[in-house]
Amino acid sequence: MDTATPAVTVALHDGTSVVAESGQVDARRHGELLLPTVDRVLAEAGTTLDAVTGIVVGVGPGPYTGLRVGLVTAATFASALSVPVHGLCTLDGLAYAAEEAGITGPFAVATDARRKEVYWARYEDPRTRTGGPSVDRPADIAGELAGLPVVGAGAVLYPDSFPDARGPEHVSAGALAALAAERLAAGEKLLDPQPLYLRRPDAQVPKNYKVVTPK
Repeated sequence: MDTATPAVTVALHDGTSVVAESGQVDARRHGELLLPTVDRVLAEAGTTLDAVTGIVVGVGPGPYTGLRVGLVTAATFASALSVPVHGLCTLDGLAYAAEEAGITGPFAVATDARRKEVYWARYEDPRTRTGGPSVDRPADIAGELAGLPVVGAGAVLYPDSFPDARGPEHVSAGALAALAAERLAAGEKLLDPQPLYLRRPDAQVPKNYKVVTPK
């Protein structure tokens, strides 16, 4: 599952292929959409949650609130089922999916980081990240990525900086699961399921607020 971007996406993988997948793009309803999406995927696969033997969750980078929804849900499922939970960079999932779109590399991935910035990373091929993830203004990295295809919604949002924008725009849990299964089968260790924020949350405690004390 992944909620690091506006896409709320869930998939079930049997170790060989994706059995079922569902998702919806809505930047403001991660908490509302995630569990119904899990139920829908399990129903489509004709199975139940207690048959799951492991959880993979996108760790971002992504905005604070949406990202936490997926991570907390994954941790809760893993604890209730007594199964492992693995983290995977959300940008890696997008890069992996880019291969189906005919992109072999080199290329970059960019998602919307809000504040007129993008989360981005550079790839030699769909499985090999060579730089990032980072967060920057598009104009500041346009020269560095000049001539490269850039995959993801972040590229589509800023065509002046990324003239060769490519799909897919949003991460797919199916791609995330397939990449995780591939790496686990090769004996690789995945990330801890901890959020990758890259910057402080939008909401912060004011530094100079007025202290009111009772008389």
